[in-house]
Amino acid sequence: MTQPLLLHLCQTLYDSHIGTMIRESDYAFSVIESVHVLFITLLVGTISILDLRMLGLILREIPVTRIARAVLPLTWAGFVVMLASGLLLFWAEAAKNYFNPAFRVKLVLLVLVGLNPLIFHTTVYRRVAEWELQHRSPWRARVAACSSLLLWGGIIVAGRAIAYF
Repeated sequence: MTQPLLLHLCQTLYDSHIGTMIRESDYAFSVIESVHVLFITLLVGTISILDLRMLGLILREIPVTRIARAVLPLTWAGFVVMLASGLLLFWAEAAKNYFNPAFRVKLVLLVLVGLNPLIFHTTVYRRVAEWELQHRSPWRARVAACSSLLLWGGIIVAGRAIAYF
């Protein structure tokens, strides 16, 4: 019986020179993992500031768009480095991660957390000028903020759980 294509791709990445080098290095995997965690912190921290503002829990006197403009460059920087380091970590352990339930949960949550701002920005955020000065955002914005916080929390927990499966 032949391997599924995705499993074959994961095994190829795992067996590659780069995957082996990262995995077998005394420092590479640890350094990449540390960078990954630091930039997840930057990403989730900046997103959380905006989410907590939309929930009316912090910075209620500051317009939502002003906060978004301030944190967006840091959010994108965190995303880019987190993605690059995450891909390197996956590359080093692709064959193991293929079977890891925590990794699969993390991937599903990553898809959902990507859809959340897409839906938010194409719906409720289009009318942000009408509500951004209110202390309490519309219910759809609050749902998006709660979803974001819960999904990112789940991603962090699932990511940490990868090491234990």
